[in-house]
Amino acid sequence: MRILTKISLLSILSLAGCGGNTDYSPKRTGYFRIALPERKYTAYTSNCPFVFEYPTYAVVYPVAGHPYWLNIVFPRFRCNVYMSYITIDTNLGALLEECRKFVVEHEVKATAINQQEVMNSKDKIYGTIYDIEGNAASNMQFYLTDSTHNFVRGALYFYAVPNKDSLQPVATFVKEDINHLIQTFRWKKPLTDQPAGKP
Repeated sequence: MRILTKISLLSILSLAGCGGNTDYSPKRTGYFRIALPERKYTAYTSNCPFVFEYPTYAVVYPVAGHPYWLNIVFPRFRCNVYMSYITIDTNLGALLEECRKFVVEHEVKATAINQQEVMNSKDKIYGTIYDIEGNAASNMQFYLTDSTHNFVRGALYFYAVPNKDSLQPVATFVKEDINHLIQTFRWKKPLTDQPAGKP
């Protein structure tokens, strides 16, 4: 009988010790801290009709079967900037509309699409940068043209399910690299016969 009493008393004390603060708050989901590299750039010079600077932690691959198309791969961040080149004939209006449609496709998931005009009359570089916020598949798109001969379109994609909370630091970092690419972008041949002005 004493043993049974001791077991009962021990059980009651154990259960009493389990009580306590019932105000439990779960921890918020966190993400791993990402170590970002030091910014260094190098010039991309090839047989393309344009040159630009890209980060040393990225790799540029020509696209087979498409002259002057490039993939700028960021292996560390698992993302890619796709750049396509098209010669302008009488198709500038169609190319601009196609770029607009590619951006509009992301409106469903985007929380905002900010536009920034590119206007460099001295070097005949005109275009638009689309900064796409939210959980869209593409975080940034742009086009650059001289308005009469050359047209380049670019788009940033990550190899991951779009999640702005986890991708934000890297997306912001890579967007700055793309802005640097655009600022250093130049056509190779002097285009003196072309009118100054945005298309």
